[in-house]
Amino acid sequence: MNEDRSAPNRERIVSAVNGWVILIPLAVILISDLTLLVLGRPDGAFLFLSLAVLALVVVLLRGFFSLQPNEARVLLLFGNYKGSVRTSGFHWANPFYSNGRQRQAGLESRFAGTKSAVLGPAQRSLGRNKISLRARTLNGEKLKVNDKRGNPIEIAAVVVWRIEDTARAFFDVDDYENYVPIQSESALRHLANMYAYDDGEGSETTLRNNVDEVSQALRRELEERFSKAGVAVDEARLTHLAYAPEIAQVMLRRQQAEAVIAARQKIVQGAVSMVDMALKELAEKDVVQLDGERRAAMVSNLMVVLCSESEVHPVVNTGTLYS
Repeated sequence: MNEDRSAPNRERIVSAVNGWVILIPLAVILISDLTLLVLGRPDGAFLFLSLAVLALVVVLLRGFFSLQPNEARVLLLFGNYKGSVRTSGFHWANPFYSNGRQRQAGLESRFAGTKSAVLGPAQRSLGRNKISLRARTLNGEKLKVNDKRGNPIEIAAVVVWRIEDTARAFFDVDDYENYVPIQSESALRHLANMYAYDDGEGSETTLRNNVDEVSQALRRELEERFSKAGVAVDEARLTHLAYAPEIAQVMLRRQQAEAVIAARQKIVQGAVSMVDMALKELAEKDVVQLDGERRAAMVSNLMVVLCSESEVHPVVNTGTLYS
């Protein structure tokens, strides 16, 4: 039966031997063997045995390694995954476990326009198949994409991520440090195409008015994409959102017009309620009796006074009302 190569790997947590427990006996054996070789001057079979012990000690010394907090080591024995050590401290394991290949210090990401805000150990090769479990910040640069309505916009996001499954990070993707920024860009572009920038219909979610909902949607999509690489998302939020420069001025004028219309609506609603209240008060208190024509004239004058942007100078009629 053929093995299913599409099945994801699963991390197995194993423990390593305390390094001090092995180091002290090895140091005693090494010192004793060297003393016998130098002072005892052995020959024949005893010399061969001493050299063999020396070679064995040298091989066993390769099994020592140390882990810092939030650091792990993936154990590989001749290509077989044996588990991952997550406990910090000084350890000893099988000296034939693979030590991995040395990679260039400082990740030169192939993801154009993206930079990581975490420098140092998180981006340097740790050697010996070690992997950092610390939280890292991916600060994406601005991307130019189209929103749901086809308007060109600029959008950027920050993603806080960490390694959750070391086996998947090592074996299921070629390079998780490049996988994360590339998938982040793809998810952000897809998110921008799903929502309109603003001017949603009814209760429609938009990028500008519903930042929290959009950020949650981005995090869910990133978690789905990153799960293949054993990466967990701690936080994902939009850091930049704006119209593209070529339509920014037009959209600004549209927003200004919408603001003026909204303000006018409020003014008219307030003026109508005030006129209605004035007419009711005049009628209830029998201050003046107005026919339909005079009533319409008063409403018109009050609406002009209340809705005008400039100061109104009313004309006072000192004669009779019906002349």
